[in-house]
Amino acid sequence: MLNTKMKPAPEFQSEDEEREFWATHDSTEFVDWRSAGRRTFPNLKPTLRTISLRLPVYMIEDLKVLANKRDVPYQSLLKVFHAERLEKERRRA
Repeated sequence: MLNTKMKPAPEFQSEDEEREFWATHDSTEFVDWRSAGRRTFPNLKPTLRTISLRLPVYMIEDLKVLANKRDVPYQSLLKVFHAERLEKERRRA
């Protein structure tokens, strides 16, 4: 028999505390997932991580020329190129 009465989720003092709680508790005691719907969060910014990438000088110069024509920073254009290629590879896989 399904639990029709959900427990209220506790109040958390920090994200770390909440993360620890959900890592050790079953969310079905607190959320009726059957009534859940899909949501989009268009304003969320992805977590970024700085990496070191060694590229030939000519590639960086070409990238800067292309970026200048589009009036964007070359690092941003490089991210766009990577995102497009990753999407293409995901579709192919």
